Amino acid sequence: MEKYIDIIKNSYSGYWNYLKNEILLQNHWDNYFYGLIAISLLVWLLEILFPWRKNQSLFRKDFWLDTFYMFFNFFLLNLIVFIALSNTAAALLNDGLGLIGLSISSFQLFDVDNLPKWLGLLIFFLVSDFVQWNTHRLLHRVPWLWNFHKVHHSVKEMGFAAHLRYHWMEPVVYKSLLYIPIAIIGGFDAQDVAIVYFFAIAIGHLNHANLGWDYGILKYIFNNPKMHIWHHAKELPSHVRFGVNYGLTLSLWDYIFKTSYVPHNGRDIELGFEGDEHFPKDFLHQELYPLKTKN
Repeated sequence: MEKYIDIIKNSYSGYWNYLKNEILLQNHWDNYFYGLIAISLLVWLLEILFPWRKNQSLFRKDFWLDTFYMFFNFFLLNLIVFIALSNTAAALLNDGLGLIGLSISSFQLFDVDNLPKWLGLLIFFLVSDFVQWNTHRLLHRVPWLWNFHKVHHSVKEMGFAAHLRYHWMEPVVYKSLLYIPIAIIGGFDAQDVAIVYFFAIAIGHLNHANLGWDYGILKYIFNNPKMHIWHHAKELPSHVRFGVNYGLTLSLWDYIFKTSYVPHNGRDIELGFEGDEHFPKDFLHQELYPLKTKN
């Protein structure tokens, strides 16, 4: 037990020091704090220059709530619980496997260090995006998970910062399901992963931005604003009642597995979910909602 308490304490102190360095020291290109700010400002500038919904306010509905969510979920959530939780869970899993003479590395299919860097990154990107696409489907299909995911779908006007409006339980689900697949193809260094992460953040911001883009023929590969707006549609036909367009970065999975749905220009469709008029409007009550709501 003492070992796990030390892991939790070291996780808190280690991440706190990391966060301070990210904010105060800007001497490396893969700085997540300033990277998030730079991507956000760039996409917001694109919204200002090329607005799809021209009557939508520059500071749209819930702009500041979503901005708070963005920094809370990207940084403060890690400090409060997530890093300590994931490090402890990883240690428990490794110790459990150790009892039967195994470790996570025992399941590693290959060493990415033996592959060209571009190929290793491509495999990492494809595997992680596919697992997250499937996880996203679960969030819509499983009632108790849907109660957590409602936070994200409570957005009524789309803008870049809506990308990171989600309940803290979501990354727990995503990272838990992603842990073993990524461990199986492990061996990536932090800077390599940062390339994929920044790309995913940029695409996610663009998906939620007030932009009428679909990237032409590339829409069949990459998720885009004109496609993702339908994921947030309040009303959908009965044959797709559990949702559509689940892709995070890639739209490819939706086209392959027939979950794509873009019937027409969705610029002015109503966003949300059935009964969202009763959904809490502030951060604290949105966080408490799934814990107090029965399926």
